[in-house]
Amino acid sequence: MNLRLNTLAKMVDSGSRVADIGTDHAYLPIELVKNGKIDFAIASDVAAGPLENAKTDIAEAGLSAQIETRLGNGLETVTHQDQIDTVVIAGMGGKLMVDILDAAWSKEYQFDTLVLEPNIGEAGVRNWLMMHNYQIIDERLIAEAGHTYELIKAKLTDTKHDLTEKEIFFGPFILQEKNPVFYQKWEGQLAYNQKLLQNLNKAKKKDEDRIKEVNHHIKLIEEEINHD
Repeated sequence: MNLRLNTLAKMVDSGSRVADIGTDHAYLPIELVKNGKIDFAIASDVAAGPLENAKTDIAEAGLSAQIETRLGNGLETVTHQDQIDTVVIAGMGGKLMVDILDAAWSKEYQFDTLVLEPNIGEAGVRNWLMMHNYQIIDERLIAEAGHTYELIKAKLTDTKHDLTEKEIFFGPFILQEKNPVFYQKWEGQLAYNQKLLQNLNKAKKKDEDRIKEVNHHIKLIEEEINHD
C-alpha cells in the first residue's frame, strides 16, 4: 500500500465496522482486516469492473467472509443492518463527496466517524462537516508521487463546532502544523490563483464575482505562507 492508503488506514479506529466507498481494489479494507484492526468491511463501488477486481483481491487474500463487495452509488450500498460506524471516502472530488454524504443524511443515515480524502474542494467538505455537527479530530497533509493529499477524520457530535474561514480553507490541524508539504501545496496554489487572476482580468466580459473570490483566496494564502 502507498503512503496515502497507509495514512488512511492509521486514521481508522480499531474494532470499527467500515464502509469503503469508491474502493480502490479493496486495498484499504484488506489491509485493515489482515492486520486485525477491524473484522468487517464493505467495499463499495459504482463501477462493476473495479468492483470485480476488488472481489478477486479479497478472495486472494482469503477474506471473502469478512469483506463484502457491493455495487452501487455512494452510501446507497449500506443498510442499517450492516451497523457501519465508520465511512471512508477517498480519491474523489469534494463536491461529489458532499453529495454522497448529503444523500445518506437525508435518509437518516448518520455515521459516527468519517475518514475523508477529497482530491479537490476540501473547504466544501469541511464546511459540510461543520454544518452537520461533525468535529474534525485529525487531519494529515501528505505528498506522494507529485500530488498533495488532505486527509480528514471527523466524529459526529451533538453540537456544531464552528471553524474560522481559514480553518475551513486550510484545515484546522493542517494550519496548526504547517508541515513542509503545506508550503509546497500553497505556494503552488498561489501561483495558480495569480495566473487565474491575470486570465480573468484579460477576459472581454469580466466575471467580477470570480475576480473578487480569487483575489480573496490569494490574500488568504499569502497571509499564511508569509506568516511565521
